[in-house]
Amino acid sequence: MRSYNHLIEPLDPAYPEKKFFNLCKLGDARYDHLPFSVRVLLESAIRNCDEFLVKKQDVENILNWKVTQHENVEVPFKPARVILQDFTGVPAVVDFAAMRDAVKRLGGDPKKINPICPADLVIDHSIQVDYNRSPDSLKKNQEMEFVRNQERFEFLKWGSKAFCNMKIIPPGSGIIHQVNLEYLARVVFDQDGCYYPDSLVGTDSHTTMIDGLGVLGWGVGGIEAEAVMLGQPISMVLPEVIGYKLVGNPDDLVTSTDIVLTITKHLRQVGVVGKFVEFFGPGLVQLSIADRATIANMCPEYGATAAFFPVDNVSLQYLQQTGREQEKLNYIEKYLKAIKMFRDFSDASQDPEFSQVVELDLSTVVPCCSGPKRPQDKVSVCDMKKDFECCLCAKTSFKGFQISPEKQNDRLKFTYEGNEFEISHGSVVIAAITSCTNTSNPSVMLGAGLLAKKAIEAGLSVKPYIKTSLSPGSGVVTYYLKESGVMTYLSKLGFDVVGYGCMTCIGNSGPLPDSVVEAITKGDLVAAGVLSGNRNFEGRVHPNTRANYLVSPQLVIAYAIAGTVRIDFEKEPLGVNSDGKQIFLRDIWPTRDELQAVERQYVIPAMFKEVYAKIEKGNENWNSLNAPNDELYPWDQKSTYIKSPPFFDNLTLDLLPPKSIVDAYVLLNLGDSVTTDHISPAGNIARNSPAARYLTGRGLTPREYNSYGSRRGNDAVMARGTFANIRLVNKFLNKQAPQTIHFPSGETLDVFDAAERYIQKGHPTIVLAGKEYGCGSSRDWAAKGPFLLGIKAILAESYERIHRSNLVGMGVIPLEYLPGESASTLGLTGKERYTIIIPEILKPRMTVEVELNTGKSFEAVMRFDTDVELTYFRNGGILNYMIRKMAS
Repeated sequence: MRSYNHLIEPLDPAYPEKKFFNLCKLGDARYDHLPFSVRVLLESAIRNCDEFLVKKQDVENILNWKVTQHENVEVPFKPARVILQDFTGVPAVVDFAAMRDAVKRLGGDPKKINPICPADLVIDHSIQVDYNRSPDSLKKNQEMEFVRNQERFEFLKWGSKAFCNMKIIPPGSGIIHQVNLEYLARVVFDQDGCYYPDSLVGTDSHTTMIDGLGVLGWGVGGIEAEAVMLGQPISMVLPEVIGYKLVGNPDDLVTSTDIVLTITKHLRQVGVVGKFVEFFGPGLVQLSIADRATIANMCPEYGATAAFFPVDNVSLQYLQQTGREQEKLNYIEKYLKAIKMFRDFSDASQDPEFSQVVELDLSTVVPCCSGPKRPQDKVSVCDMKKDFECCLCAKTSFKGFQISPEKQNDRLKFTYEGNEFEISHGSVVIAAITSCTNTSNPSVMLGAGLLAKKAIEAGLSVKPYIKTSLSPGSGVVTYYLKESGVMTYLSKLGFDVVGYGCMTCIGNSGPLPDSVVEAITKGDLVAAGVLSGNRNFEGRVHPNTRANYLVSPQLVIAYAIAGTVRIDFEKEPLGVNSDGKQIFLRDIWPTRDELQAVERQYVIPAMFKEVYAKIEKGNENWNSLNAPNDELYPWDQKSTYIKSPPFFDNLTLDLLPPKSIVDAYVLLNLGDSVTTDHISPAGNIARNSPAARYLTGRGLTPREYNSYGSRRGNDAVMARGTFANIRLVNKFLNKQAPQTIHFPSGETLDVFDAAERYIQKGHPTIVLAGKEYGCGSSRDWAAKGPFLLGIKAILAESYERIHRSNLVGMGVIPLEYLPGESASTLGLTGKERYTIIIPEILKPRMTVEVELNTGKSFEAVMRFDTDVELTYFRNGGILNYMIRKMAS
């Protein structure tokens, strides 16, 4: 018997079988003042309250949010669904397959390991830019994608048949978050005779994009997502909610990209890590759902957990535009109004109470970029040239490359396709219109198309050695670009469609021409990449682009034509046409009226219906795959892509008490903002790396290595890829390298080789780190990898939310220095040996003693934030906990 059944009533008396929980019948005045995002948490708690996983006290804690937000109160949340992409989805399905094996070995029913919560897996991370600048680039890249990933795709196809309640969206369909926005999002569920708000967690940090449509969602670790799929609630600390008030109107030259980069920098300064951000204010009326989704997409870059835009009339208009049925729109509106979750942003009386309110006047936003190494480092376009030149001479840092003054104007000549060119610091060698952040937004995509049209008509071109690409987030984008006539002009500039996937944004940018790489290397040049993406961390986009800037699709076109980021668009021309006339960016920039007219005419519901009617039918390549039909996966011992992981090899039903970590060596001594890209690279596998040596030993050639992301189903490759980023800065060394010092021998070794030696001798290891450890994309292998390297704990000043959760899920202890303390203030060199005292009785966020072999000791906070996280730790991780639960 559910505790709140008295709230159930029909939404429409004409359909008494369709019911909902009417939260207004609570008769509690506190409900009307809750942020709309917190109301979603409350509805889920009330609907799922069973006095076991969700209790009445949890409901009370959420209702009392005004007080409990400051008290570190833990609440459970059961999302309506889970979404995965293939890089994180493959290891999730591998874990499910291995869990079935483990449950059977322990005497349980393997069929119990099955998604209970609906799960959608979109294959979008596997395609690379191998071919570009030709009409057949798309076909060739997709063929190459299947050649490289046939094993993985066959495995996923097995998963779609073996597991119930899991939908697979085949490769070539689009980018996960855009497909979610345009097709998968329900906004309101109509399930088993009950209406309730759509909500989700996803194994990608940019899952927050769906918040722009009024669907509460955020990224979690793959490990945590697997538990949700198995019917477990997420345990979360009730967050503060920052109200972000938008006022004013943006200038005609300003794009949604400029707005989101401005908000990203602003909220980084405010400090919103671990908090919800909820947008409100009259300025929201100026923003389309695509604009809102762009802002919500970059939520991880400003550090919040979620970036929520409550549903309003603009949301309903978007659902209609994207081909949703009118019947659905009717019950969505009726239901959300019935439970006071439908907003009118012009009505200030609906504004809820927030933890804090910050404001942005949209009229103050100017065209901007972000870079060269972090998305929060905003640079106004008018200051770009000056800022880049300052970065050249500044010391090596997030804003510095430390190029000596006499070398800052060096130019290197090279030959490409029989013609001679030259490049210098700041030369653009990659220009990519990519990423769901922007390709989901017709205004900026059509803006890029119209800019390309005007550029071609003005006689401008892009140098042939620049790697240009266009990777839309769905087939709808290509449809309206072609129908509006601008695709032809994009192609003439080299921006042919190269694939439907994340591509350059996640490091799948493919190779640069050999002569370009040779010139960059010979001259030690700071070459540039410009992309309409959301991440530009060092080493992510391409190993040879040290400076990478996030820009709007329009500016991708502009910088590609200019050929350099060392340009002031106000004072310098983009180029000179055949008549000798200087063409400035302002001469060809499309007006807002032009854009709106084209969008109204060509972005229509019929396009969305036609494209998405075919999506689950797959394509010829996908449909021809042969996948096993077995209940248990028949592991191929020769496979280098899919391997049964060792996580559960020694698992028993009995729990062992936690043990202290004794005399641990420090494997790595790291600084601030170590990203998941540093910990678990997603790019290509370097030929001199431990992973390459492993693959070579299995008979593969370098051309067959593929990327780390494609091999996430093989723990042997991923363990060797952990901390294998060439830009890793380890304080034990005086250079950037994926290496460390093995202290017993004094040798400098690759990180994996050093870790293996420690494991062989039975020595535990830890990692020292600074602030924001684990920032960047959510990657379960950034926690699984360290676990397999024998790392027992991380000692850091602070953590990115999802990564800390992933460490907990793998049983790796996240330790945090006390406020005001760090390795520097404590005088730690990392050459000491560390004993971490783990008591028998554990409490959330408890302080533990750390003793050094030097005789010094200090205290640190053990960042298990909830009782549920402690339960996972006692079990050796969340998956071990689930196996024991299912097997018993």
